[in-house]
Amino acid sequence: MRRIILALVFTFVGSQKYDIEPGFSNSKTYLYSYEGLILHGLQDRGLARAGLRLTCKVEISGLSHNYHMLKILSPQLDEYNGIWPRDPFTRSSKLIQTISSCLTQLFKFEYNRGQIGNIYAPKDTPVTCVNLMRGILNMLQITLKKSQNAYDLQEAGIGGVCHTRYIIQEDKKSNRITVFKTKDLNNCQDKVLKNIGMAYIRPCATCPLKEKIIKGTAAFTYKMKYTDAGTLITQAVSQQVYQISPFSEPAGVAVTEARQELTLNDIKNSQASPSEIQLQNYGSLRYDFARELLQMPIHLIKMKNPKSQIIEILQQLIQHNQQGYDREAPAKFLELIQLCRVATPENLESLWKQCADKPQYRRWLLSAICAAGTTETFMFLKQKIHNEDLSYLESALTIALAFHLSKADDHTLQAVADLVTSFRIQRAPMLRKLAYLAYGSMINRYCSVSSSCPNKILQPLHDLAAEAISKNHEDDMALALKAIGNAGEPASIKRILKFLPIFSPAAMAFPVRIYIDAVLALRKIARKDPAKVREILLQIFVDHSLAPTVRMMACVVIFETKPALPLVTTMANALLTESSLQVASFTYSHMKVLAISRIPQLYNVSAACNIALKLLSPRLDRLSYRYSKVIHVGGYYPEYRAGAIGRVYLMNSPSSMLPSAIIMKLRGYYANTATDFVEVALQSQGLTELVRKQNIPFAEYDTYKKLKVLGKMLLGWKELPPENPLISAYVKVFGHELAFADVNKELIQQTVKALTESSDRHMLVKNVINQIQRGIAGQWTLAILAGEVRHIVPTCVGLPLELSLYSTGLIHAAANVGVNMSPSLSGSFKPLQFFDANVQLHADINPSIYTHTVAMMGINTQYFQSGLEFHAKFHANIPMKFYAKINMKDKSLKFETTPCHQETELVTARTKVYAISRNVEEITSAKRSSVLPEEAVSDVSEQRFKSPERTSINGAMTQRTASDGMSEKYSYGPEEEFHHRAGGRSYARVFCSKLHSLGCQTCLNLQLRDAAFLKDTFLYRLVGEHEIKLVLKPVRTDAAIDKIQLEIQAGSRAAFRIIQLVTPVSEEDDDSTPDDVVQTKLKKILGIESIFKAANRSAHQHLKKQAAKKDKAKIAEISTDPAAKYQSSSSSSSSSSSSSSSSSSSVGDKYRNTDTKDKTWQARQREGSSSSSSRGGSSSSSSSDSSNSRSCSSSEEDHAANKELQGKSDKPVRSCSSSSDSEYSKQQADPEIYQYRFTSAHREQYPRKKVPSSSSSSSSSSSSSSESSDEGSYRGSAQPKFLGDIKPPILAVILRAIRTDRKLAGFQLVLYTDLHSTTPRIQVFVSNISESSIWKLCADASIVNSYKAAGYLKWGQDCQDYRIAGKVVTGQFADYPATQIKLEWPKVPSRIKIAARWFYTFLPGVAYMLGFSQREQNNPSQQATLVMALTSPRTCDVALKLPELTIYGRDISLPLPLPLDPSISTSVLQYPAWNFFTKIPSSVIDSLKGHCSVSQNMITTFDEVEFNYSMPANCYHVLAQDCSPELKFLVMMKKAEESADLKAINIKLASHEIDMYPSNGLIQLMINGVQTPAEILPYTSNSDAYILISSEKEGLSVKAPEYGIDKLYYDGHTLKIQVGFWMAGKTCGICGKYDGESKQKYQMPSGYVAKDAVSFAHSWILSEEPCAGACKLQRTLIKIEKPVGFENVASKCYSVEPVLRCVKGCSATRTAPVFVGFHCVPADSTASFDEEQIRLNQKSEDLENTVDAHTMCSCEQLQCAA
Repeated sequence: MRRIILALVFTFVGSQKYDIEPGFSNSKTYLYSYEGLILHGLQDRGLARAGLRLTCKVEISGLSHNYHMLKILSPQLDEYNGIWPRDPFTRSSKLIQTISSCLTQLFKFEYNRGQIGNIYAPKDTPVTCVNLMRGILNMLQITLKKSQNAYDLQEAGIGGVCHTRYIIQEDKKSNRITVFKTKDLNNCQDKVLKNIGMAYIRPCATCPLKEKIIKGTAAFTYKMKYTDAGTLITQAVSQQVYQISPFSEPAGVAVTEARQELTLNDIKNSQASPSEIQLQNYGSLRYDFARELLQMPIHLIKMKNPKSQIIEILQQLIQHNQQGYDREAPAKFLELIQLCRVATPENLESLWKQCADKPQYRRWLLSAICAAGTTETFMFLKQKIHNEDLSYLESALTIALAFHLSKADDHTLQAVADLVTSFRIQRAPMLRKLAYLAYGSMINRYCSVSSSCPNKILQPLHDLAAEAISKNHEDDMALALKAIGNAGEPASIKRILKFLPIFSPAAMAFPVRIYIDAVLALRKIARKDPAKVREILLQIFVDHSLAPTVRMMACVVIFETKPALPLVTTMANALLTESSLQVASFTYSHMKVLAISRIPQLYNVSAACNIALKLLSPRLDRLSYRYSKVIHVGGYYPEYRAGAIGRVYLMNSPSSMLPSAIIMKLRGYYANTATDFVEVALQSQGLTELVRKQNIPFAEYDTYKKLKVLGKMLLGWKELPPENPLISAYVKVFGHELAFADVNKELIQQTVKALTESSDRHMLVKNVINQIQRGIAGQWTLAILAGEVRHIVPTCVGLPLELSLYSTGLIHAAANVGVNMSPSLSGSFKPLQFFDANVQLHADINPSIYTHTVAMMGINTQYFQSGLEFHAKFHANIPMKFYAKINMKDKSLKFETTPCHQETELVTARTKVYAISRNVEEITSAKRSSVLPEEAVSDVSEQRFKSPERTSINGAMTQRTASDGMSEKYSYGPEEEFHHRAGGRSYARVFCSKLHSLGCQTCLNLQLRDAAFLKDTFLYRLVGEHEIKLVLKPVRTDAAIDKIQLEIQAGSRAAFRIIQLVTPVSEEDDDSTPDDVVQTKLKKILGIESIFKAANRSAHQHLKKQAAKKDKAKIAEISTDPAAKYQSSSSSSSSSSSSSSSSSSSVGDKYRNTDTKDKTWQARQREGSSSSSSRGGSSSSSSSDSSNSRSCSSSEEDHAANKELQGKSDKPVRSCSSSSDSEYSKQQADPEIYQYRFTSAHREQYPRKKVPSSSSSSSSSSSSSSESSDEGSYRGSAQPKFLGDIKPPILAVILRAIRTDRKLAGFQLVLYTDLHSTTPRIQVFVSNISESSIWKLCADASIVNSYKAAGYLKWGQDCQDYRIAGKVVTGQFADYPATQIKLEWPKVPSRIKIAARWFYTFLPGVAYMLGFSQREQNNPSQQATLVMALTSPRTCDVALKLPELTIYGRDISLPLPLPLDPSISTSVLQYPAWNFFTKIPSSVIDSLKGHCSVSQNMITTFDEVEFNYSMPANCYHVLAQDCSPELKFLVMMKKAEESADLKAINIKLASHEIDMYPSNGLIQLMINGVQTPAEILPYTSNSDAYILISSEKEGLSVKAPEYGIDKLYYDGHTLKIQVGFWMAGKTCGICGKYDGESKQKYQMPSGYVAKDAVSFAHSWILSEEPCAGACKLQRTLIKIEKPVGFENVASKCYSVEPVLRCVKGCSATRTAPVFVGFHCVPADSTASFDEEQIRLNQKSEDLENTVDAHTMCSCEQLQCAA
């Protein structure tokens, strides 16, 4: 029996199931030891870190079934700040006492089945302590499932509800469970975080995870055992890691690591008694943000008395400001802002009373209150504005800054709504605009964080819009739309549609600018409701009745919504039938810009645009800048996760040559966010009306009245609506419009009057002038909080991890300026007379700017702060103390300043990264360690073993290779050594430029020490210290310097001022001195004779060397075979870096071969080619490399040298041989543009003398020497070398130091010009005026002839040490007219070489980004050549040849069309007629003007549309007419009576009616009906505007530029009309509208576009009375006589446009077929279709048909009254 009972007991025990849910017994007390640690820093050992450690005992005892008490025992808080893990933790006893007071209180929490419920703590317990308690309880939060050992779920925790994965391991033998839990903190349903200052930063929801800056995870390990109360947690260990990777670098990350360990130490059989203290419910385990939202993370302030603390900081700021010590001001200003945030309204009011009467205190306090941004500070500012306690300017700045920075809540919104309707704001137009715009921005910020956006807060804006429509107030319409656009709420869409004509017929009367504002108001709304906005904007985009600018704005907004492929394809399909080239060009260029974008946020729209572009014609991309474009600059750098793009939306109007709108926008991208930094827009209309003469009474002339009458004869014609001149601009910052302004005609006229009339009539001008006379003195300080961005997330320890960025700026200026004028200003003084006065200015100005930017990563609470801080400081200080004397009448300026007596830091920039630890009890002893300590070294395990011998050998070899063998392209100077030396981590260098004559020097100090030796990442390069300083230092001189003086004298007295400097003479003596004496003195002073003697001596020596080389070449040729001769010639050519002609060159080859080892880099390739290896020396001096590389110059001398070999061939001869015949044949089949040779027009016109063939085949002279010899011979034969021999100087500049020993020291500059000769020339001479110095600088530039311009810059001793020469030559390149620009530098200083080499490293990348191709080539050294060939008036080919690199591109668009014919060949090119330097600029300007011509039957319109048209006899046609409201001119044409091949014209201008017609083989002129013989021409009108009629060639010309006709030429056969560019879009007639819209080329008077040229020309015939005039034709509507079946219904059809018909009583004797559209109605319809009832464009066009138009009539049956 016992055995049975015992077996049953064991069976029962074995089969017992323990409860797996964790829990605590109500009758026991559990004692745990707890340690929480959090560290911030980089991952590498040996760097400084900062952190905190909390250790304590945790006692948990049961109260009831689900409630337990928790008590903290013996809490200890340690700070860490030092080298990890070497340095120990430090303990702060004061901080422990402060923390213990709240941590040691009793806490109660709810715990059921492993889930933490509500947490209770005594009332007024600091939230920081409650959060620390949440960190401990978070370790007890566990979700266990009985049936699964591995599962995923969304689990609540201290950081929110995040994705969690569990793995359970059960040990049944020991009744223990091990649980592994991991949390993905990047995948949360409801994550706890707080963003501050990110309202203007837009995240990308579709971007991949790798683009995120912060990534976090947490791992928990639980050890548990079974108990009667459930599973008991015996140990819990957690580790949380937040990885902050500001750049896309796997190794370049900063880490915040939090660790926790909770270990069970003891279990007691005792139950907790209920607390007598009343506990407050603090919510669940979810983290609660506390005072860290008010506490800035970059300093810690112990709040005692905010009012007194604010006064103390204000005193410190003002004291430092007066002492000029501003370095601590930004930090103090941030403390001031924080104190203002915690100050009560009573504190602020009391402070204002104390500081309102003290200007400096007032400015600082007002700036801090504006930046505080709390509800209390905002209400305070609102009250001050309402009470008018602030000045007008202070109110404007407060509204512009404080309203955009303040917290948006219900109270602030209601306060702003009250303020915008207050009397103070309503009576001030500028404040009213600013207030409404700020209110809209505040609504946007409020609704962006709120779950709902109530309509009542939008009501003030909707009321403003409704009132503006009802009153037809244009300014209020614009204001309402801009404010609604700032708000960006979809609830405002209905209000916006009331301003668009396609949705509201009442909007048809609104101006275009209102439509534009309505479209732009949808931009922000599209972020919340993109589908609805796209639907609206697409309708606007395809509506051809709207102005092109409105449609282009719609295109901009559509693409900002990132449309998908279907919508983009729809837009592209619409462009296939687009009639406006402005819209087509703009949309195409916008798509092209997006297609090449590499921004991650734009990947989808970029791909869609790439596909859509395939549907469109590439001809749209070749349109000139007369058409609208989108200009894009910028890029994205994936390795830094950053990018920026700048876009210019250039929107042109068909009615103007000037842009109608320009929008410039800068947007930045970082990680997965985008920010619109700034946007500036300028809109204009009618600007041409402002730039031309306006006082001509056109409406009073007969022409105006006659055109009004004649217009009625053109069915449907209407004059263009008037344009009120207007310029409007707006500024947006971070996507919110801050301000806008309109400048209309009246304001411009008032400004002009204020500048031209007496100052007594304009009080503002008078006050400004009086202030100038009194002088200006004072100090001004402006402090700005430029940025505050914070991102806060909780850690598992219960402390907040914060990433923040603060940027403050301080602008300070102290000035004391006195002004004296003679003659003194009177009350009737006109502002423009200011330029005739003699002004003396005494000024002491000291402007400075100081910025301080801090980026912080770490813990921020009201008790302590710990983490990493990156500090970047910038300081610019430019003190100026000077005396200036300005005499505009004498064209002189004198400027004096004090010399440099002490060292002055002009610009300083410093960065450093610290590990910081602060606590509120020891504020003055904050710990701050540099993250990169002085003794930091790389990990020894990562270093390579190097033996001493090997190291020394390698060092010697490296040094020798770098100095001797390395190619110049890949070598680096000593200042670059650090960046390319392994293991280097510190760098210091000083670059100084001394001016001994002036006693000063400028030094650039560079110092850096970073952690790149640990990991070569961008983040590690930022870690450490960096400093850049620009310092002005004094230089010791022989004698003291009293002052530095700068004098500028222009005009006839320039020579006198130079002579007076050396030999003091009076002005009377100077006036009586002969010119030849003045020239002699100047030549002696400037040392001209020594300069040119040295130049001649140098040229003579150069010619001797060239002659010796030729003799050696001749001797070598006698004793060598042809093959050897070829090698010698090739070697000589490559060694001298020149282009020579060898005897083996093939004749007739027009392009050149290149090295077989060269590799071509095509633009926009994904795969870049690797750089070539170092060639071990300069290719120009190594004869061994001459067989593999050669120098093929593109200069014109090569072609001239091969003239003998060419014979009669027009094609140039190749001057370099190929190294591979197979490659040569490939290049012949498809040559690149750089392989062609440039043919100089200068050489064709001025060929060199021929030399014997024997010498020409073997001589090899460099291009530089041949050019200099040619230039020297030309210069010597054409004009004197020194312009001073024939011209006086026009400008003298003297910069000198006034010394105590009265010796001259400084520099002088003299400028000579000869611009009116056949060969214009400019010479500049700069010399050191010290007696012992012969340093000089000489510059000479001249236009040698019509095809060549040359110049040089030389400096050194007598201008002989260094030289840079350049020339510009016109000619032909690849059968196209071209220009070659060549630059040579035979010898330049080493500093210029270093700077050029540095620039050279960026050039390939820039060329790649701009779309050019590249190729490595051995081009001539010390020479750069640029060739631009015009392939069409709007495109060109470019080839740039640099040493070792060639950059080239085809079909590069030109901003303006060039009026040259690219099809001209070399054989027919008449060089004297193509004068590039004198005719191209004027030709470009003329090409912008409209040109219309009629020759025989060929008509060419203003828009370059050509068509044939035979005019009906006796009928005048409107050829060109001013269709603007001014109706200034009319030009009519008809067939001449003398011959059908000749034309007669009639011109109406003002009160003149001019007839020109042929008679008896001569051109007759009749003015106002009076015959005017050719003998009395030219004829000039005496009216208000200029009219000139004169004889020209075989005809007559008329010039009336103020009427719009620049020139009209007529000779009977030909008529040419040229109108001014300001007439664009304002003309009509057969010559067209001059609007560039070629798709609307046949526009009739009614606006209907004709289907053929004949119908178009017929529409512009002026009908006459049948019996009174000779024209018997008129336009009438016609009907299709035969029955028509339309839509299966018998119909009668009438033309929608009139057709030319003979008048009643006449019959047609000649007809012409025309294509006409018809409108059909049922045959039984009773509708009448006479001309009075039908109106154009009101009936649909149902079918098209060809009909006969009458062109000649017989009028035998015409009945006319006697």
